[in-house]
Amino acid sequence: MKTKLSLLSIAGTASVLASCTFSTNNAVRQPNIIYIMSDDHAWQAISAYGGVLKDIAPTPNIDRIAANGMRFDRCLVTNSISGPCRAVVLTGKYSHINGFVKNEGQSDFDSTQQTFPMLLQEAGYNTAMVGKWHLGSNPVGFDYWDILPGQGSYYNPDFINKNGRYHTDGYVTEVITEKCLSWLRDAKDQGKPFMLMMHHKAPHRNWLPGPNELGLFNNVTFPEPSTLFDDYSGRGTAEKTQDMSIEKTLRLVQDLKLPEDLSQKNSIGLGRMNEKQLSAWDSIYNPIIEKFYSSELNGDSLTRYKYQRYMQDYLACIAAVDKSVGQILDFLAENGLDKNTIVIYTSDQGFYLGEHGWFDKRWMFEESYKTPFVIQWPGVIKEGSVNSDMVSNIDFAETFLDVADVRIPDDMQGRSIKPILEGKTPLNWRKEHYYHYYEYPGSHMVKRHYGVSTDRYKLIHYYYDIDEWELFDLKNDPQEMKNVYNDPQYSDIKKMMHKKLEKIRKKYGDSDELTKSFLPN
Repeated sequence: MKTKLSLLSIAGTASVLASCTFSTNNAVRQPNIIYIMSDDHAWQAISAYGGVLKDIAPTPNIDRIAANGMRFDRCLVTNSISGPCRAVVLTGKYSHINGFVKNEGQSDFDSTQQTFPMLLQEAGYNTAMVGKWHLGSNPVGFDYWDILPGQGSYYNPDFINKNGRYHTDGYVTEVITEKCLSWLRDAKDQGKPFMLMMHHKAPHRNWLPGPNELGLFNNVTFPEPSTLFDDYSGRGTAEKTQDMSIEKTLRLVQDLKLPEDLSQKNSIGLGRMNEKQLSAWDSIYNPIIEKFYSSELNGDSLTRYKYQRYMQDYLACIAAVDKSVGQILDFLAENGLDKNTIVIYTSDQGFYLGEHGWFDKRWMFEESYKTPFVIQWPGVIKEGSVNSDMVSNIDFAETFLDVADVRIPDDMQGRSIKPILEGKTPLNWRKEHYYHYYEYPGSHMVKRHYGVSTDRYKLIHYYYDIDEWELFDLKNDPQEMKNVYNDPQYSDIKKMMHKKLEKIRKKYGDSDELTKSFLPN
């Protein structure tokens, strides 16, 4: 009996050990990673972030990621413009280090330099890149890639893969989604962890809604931002000389799709449509066009009208992206992949939805400086978490490597947010963030500037053709309406912020001398 009990005990212990071994192996198994990034998706236009659009234009599928994981309320970009943001995500390095500082007048991104997809690929991951690349060169470090040329087209877009350029039929958001689902169907059976970068074109300008979203918001009146008619008093030259206002910059034909005659349709992008697509489009837009030109709007009334048309098309584009996110999440659940797959949704940077009278991005101000960032990782992230730590797109590469248990190279400049995802923010986590925007002169004529931000204060230096400073108190002035740089009450704060700026520029290897190398000849 004693011997029998001992044998049973040994058998039981072996069973427990086997169970523990299985659980441990399961826990350390490299997770799959799906990185979904849209283009110009404002955090204000994601219902998980609340705000006035929450009930008017909800994003239920992106919200699913936030509900199942973590929403970051202070995810900051290093350079608020598309190409440079993408280069930062890939390399984990600031623009002045990875060499891609602006979209216009920029040589192609050196895609042979070290990137996190390369390192994941070397570590055994099956890697893919689908959609908007926008870096000139072809992707490197991906087992599969299928990208849009340049900005890409909304309807019947061309794509480029290893075999060259080719034409597709359909709406770009839906085409990208099906390409990703097709790749995932194959990847799930290969026995390797996978990493997919799914990059949507939408909702980039000029905001052509898809066939399933045409007219979706045409009967909705959106609340106007309180700063829609901002006159920029209390601020400097940069705000007063920009060219990105809804009033003056939004074009009636190319942006708002209001051509007076058929010959202008090609300039909108409608020339790529087939007969069925164009017929559906005309059925929605022709009545809008007719009503607009009979109204003879001008002044503030015209600005208000342009704002509404902008929002209707912009948010309709986002509705298609949200459906796409839902399709990906459903696929993971239906195929038993959801438990070991990290899913991220973000944008290349923030975007203006009429605040300060603007659209577009570029500024170090909150609407464009802060990007949406939600992430789910079942079993690791507490569901419904909200985080206010200062994270950045420069941290993404390091995070992906860390969760895959791949060594983070010493020359990467960001920091893994894995501890934050686990609910353990390091005591020495960053308290300041550095920003540098280079593209001037250029589209929208936003002055070159760099600066440092804390949780409360923001110091900005405009340089090149002007030499002006701005200081904002985000607690007392969350809309950044008043520059307090020369206010005596902020003299100590100004000194403190100058010291922080000097220190952080040195930390990241930026300097006036290096900046000069990126200036126009």
